[in-house]
Amino acid sequence: MAREIYRRPAGTGLTPEEQAMLEEAEKYPINYDEDSPKLTSEELAEFKPVYYATMEERAQAMRRQKVPVLAVLET
Repeated sequence: MAREIYRRPAGTGLTPEEQAMLEEAEKYPINYDEDSPKLTSEELAEFKPVYYATMEERAQAMRRQKVPVLAVLET
């Protein structure tokens, strides 16, 4: 199944067609597998929101955590 990504201006609602798509998707079960296992409450608690003002700020944070930085966009 192909994934579709939409971007819309902030503050705009869903069209009736989009709302119908979401309602239809709610009817399907979640399928967990080895690539996307069901997470425990403890594992879910480890997730933290991350907000960076710029890509450079993100790259600096990754370097501090010793995560390989594959590319940094020039501004």
